[in-house]
Amino acid sequence: MKETSPVGNYRWTICSLLFIATTINYLDRSVISLLKPTLEQEFKWSETDYANIVIAFQLSYAIGMLSVGRLIDKIGTKLGYAISVFLWSLAAMGHGWVQSTFGFFIARAALGISEAGNLPAAVKSAAEWFPKKERALATGIFNAGTNIGVVVAPLTVPFIVEAWGWQWAFILTGSLGFFWLIFWFIMYQKPEDHPKLGKAEFDYIHSDHDDEAAAKVAGDEKVSWRKLLGYKQTWTFMIGKTLTDPIWWFYLFWLPAFLKAEYNLSGTDIVLPVALVYSLATIGSVGGGWLPMRFIKNGWTVTRARKTSMLIYAAGSLPVMAAQYLGSINVWFAVLVIGFVTAAHQAWSANIFTTVSDMFPKKAIASVAGLGGMAGAFGGMAIAKIVGPLFDYYKSQGHLETGYYIMFFVCGSAYLLAWLLMHILTPKMERVNI
Repeated sequence: MKETSPVGNYRWTICSLLFIATTINYLDRSVISLLKPTLEQEFKWSETDYANIVIAFQLSYAIGMLSVGRLIDKIGTKLGYAISVFLWSLAAMGHGWVQSTFGFFIARAALGISEAGNLPAAVKSAAEWFPKKERALATGIFNAGTNIGVVVAPLTVPFIVEAWGWQWAFILTGSLGFFWLIFWFIMYQKPEDHPKLGKAEFDYIHSDHDDEAAAKVAGDEKVSWRKLLGYKQTWTFMIGKTLTDPIWWFYLFWLPAFLKAEYNLSGTDIVLPVALVYSLATIGSVGGGWLPMRFIKNGWTVTRARKTSMLIYAAGSLPVMAAQYLGSINVWFAVLVIGFVTAAHQAWSANIFTTVSDMFPKKAIASVAGLGGMAGAFGGMAIAKIVGPLFDYYKSQGHLETGYYIMFFVCGSAYLLAWLLMHILTPKMERVNI
């Protein structure tokens, strides 16, 4: 629909803040995967030791997700997000002073529980600042920070390590969140309280005319977990996250190890391959939000646009099953395939996040997002618990590549299974009235 007057663009400034926070979030959590060879040598880790350290992060992340969404719904986005960023920045820097394997368990647990605030706060912010037709695009843009953070990591961490040692890689990257907090406190308010937001843009943001108009104090109303878990829509989101989040965790924590094991790439040698993978993922994140918006503008219902897009992205994950075969011809074929399927994941991710605001009122969004994030973290724990012993077994047999064949098959098939189960549970994605 053509706008009769300019509506303004301040909502995209808010989106940029969410993007930068998400970038820092993933930069901080991905540093350890790049340092895996160095830390394995220094602390004598096995594949299972590393997997258990990954699990420590995921378990605490799941615990954080269980409570942080409700906290953000209760105290508000601005303060809730700020507390999360402050605490995870401290935890990320703390890795630099760790002197034992047990210390890494503690540091990763602290990072996981504090980083859990990013997703619920960002999703709730997008729901507050964007109408439904733009939410998937806004989510795709801020979610692209998950890729940019992982791109920035190999472009910086190996060089920091060579210059000052692995400790400073954690300290310098962890400090970035404190700079972000300055801009967050200066620039963020809810739309109804923001002095820089014009009436035209405020009306555009609230143009959906849903049940939010009848709930101006919805953020003060407490919605219990028991009540939320009684809705099939909650389980739809949780099941989708349980099956697909672990795939992203696997790529995030084991891609550098795959490049080392299969192609003997490490240190600065992995900069270009990893950067290319996550640069492609960034395109998928933004494009994933654009496609359903285009469908909606062409007259499709939100449900049809969302589910059709997600089915396309689920099918786009299948090529990873051929990554190793193509990689046997040339390493860049494997890199391109993995980059393509991470783009499909991020496109899927932009839309599965948005299903929460499609199906729930704003007062419950952070809580439901937290439940889904918790479910995804538990799925990530399960896959890490499998990967560690699986890789140790095949490494001892001299056939580590077989372990990667198995995992890439799992990665390729997870999304279509998730889409099918989500469709069975909520074929029309009916909106919940709470």
